Amino acid sequence: MFSNARGCKFIFTFPMGQKKLIRFAAIETFENVLQRPKNMAGNWYQYFKNDNPITLELACGKGEYSVGLGEMHSDRNFVGVDIKGNRIYIGAKRALEKDLGNVAFLRAQIDMLTEYFGKQEVSEIWIIFPDPFLREGKAKKRLTHARFLKLYQQILIPGGRVQLKTDSRELYEFTHEVIKEQNCHIVEDIEDIYAKGKAEGALAIQTHYEGLHLADGRTIYYLSFQLPETPIVPPVKAKKEQEDELKGA
Repeated sequence: MFSNARGCKFIFTFPMGQKKLIRFAAIETFENVLQRPKNMAGNWYQYFKNDNPITLELACGKGEYSVGLGEMHSDRNFVGVDIKGNRIYIGAKRALEKDLGNVAFLRAQIDMLTEYFGKQEVSEIWIIFPDPFLREGKAKKRLTHARFLKLYQQILIPGGRVQLKTDSRELYEFTHEVIKEQNCHIVEDIEDIYAKGKAEGALAIQTHYEGLHLADGRTIYYLSFQLPETPIVPPVKAKKEQEDELKGA
């Protein structure tokens, strides 16, 4: 915004593409954003300069949970993981403004987690309103699919929790099926957080999309579970699923 000689105020807006470029350039300078860093697995204590427990927020988007949890727990470290730098910018900027040295953001693909975190380096994982991938044949992209649980098992401490918060009944039920198939242990299961008065503590942190979902009257589900001691075994792909992948479906 600026004023001309007559005192008239003007507001400049940037085209969406230009806005993204500005944000991409900005996060290059943010000390709390790491973009596909090398040699990080097993060395996050060097970045945070402490050996406090690490919590991940996967597909963190704007990082509302990473920032919110970071404010609640100064004795823990939080890393929001997402590939979209345009969204990470928002959370990273807020963390810097709030001087949260225990909050960082990793710009990387989630299926590459084991390249950035070592064995038992992570204490817990939060998955907040992820894409439920409801289209037929897309179940393998869900972040609670067994192929992802296998990744989490490689970086989580024994007994470390995976926590899902979603407005998708389909994803909630799908996750229940995976938990049963893989012999995971359910710690807490809430079918309607707000109706049951459970929106407190960490569950009270509300994302932008959660606010929209609540305004639409949607139910918010929560699942907290621990992975088994035995190795996670993803289901064998069906022939049609393999053919679809080859076709690029």
